[in-house]
Amino acid sequence: MSDLSPMILIFAAIVLIWLFNSIKILREYERAVIFRLGRVLPQPSGPGFIFVFAPFERMVRVSLRIDTLEVPSQDVVTRDNVTVKVNAVIFYRVVDPKLAVIEVSNFLYATSQLAQTTLRSVLGEVDLDTLLSQREKLNVRLQSILDQHTAPWGVKVSMVEVKQVDLAEQMIRVIARQAEAERERRAKIIHAEGEYTAAEKLSMAAEVIQKQPMALQLRYLQTLVEIGAEKNTTIVFPLPLDIIASMGRALDRVGRGPEPGAQNPQV
Repeated sequence: MSDLSPMILIFAAIVLIWLFNSIKILREYERAVIFRLGRVLPQPSGPGFIFVFAPFERMVRVSLRIDTLEVPSQDVVTRDNVTVKVNAVIFYRVVDPKLAVIEVSNFLYATSQLAQTTLRSVLGEVDLDTLLSQREKLNVRLQSILDQHTAPWGVKVSMVEVKQVDLAEQMIRVIARQAEAERERRAKIIHAEGEYTAAEKLSMAAEVIQKQPMALQLRYLQTLVEIGAEKNTTIVFPLPLDIIASMGRALDRVGRGPEPGAQNPQV
């Protein structure tokens, strides 16, 4: 009996070590997909305290937190044949740990490759102006396509953001010239609209002055008040327009000379 005591102690120590190694503690955001004799258990385990009896069981730890995946810079040719470099960032999380382990060998690598191809294909269908001005719509479209393809893997793509669009130096100068031409066009349109509005107002004012001739005289007096307020030495003598018009008609008659019918008859 005394010969068996060391063997029993060694066996008990081995059992205790095996039980100690079988204890697994999962955090609140972690789940364990357990394979028992090669077959996956119906439900993931965790969080908290679980037992994994090796070598009969094997555990795969999966995090359920939102994680980020940066898509490397991709060379994209837009619909109007402009080459740009575009990178993006993807926000995703695992919603079904069992599918994330069984359906795909490495869901992170698979999602990264899918994101790169989707980024090139979607942005290649739009022109450069759409890529620069409607980025929010493109982000929503990218998120929808990625989420649709990663759903069978148990991965939920919650957000996709196009981070940066790099243009060639020559294209940047072309866009700057285009923006400058657009600003000049808008300035000319605004100036023309102002001239048109001013002409309309002047036409309305002329109609009012034509109906009320004294309004022009009042305008003369107002002009004198404005000139006098500037403290200058200019002296202005207002002349009524009817006097100027009468002088103009008289000069015209003098310039034309006497009419043929108004000559003196010969005696």
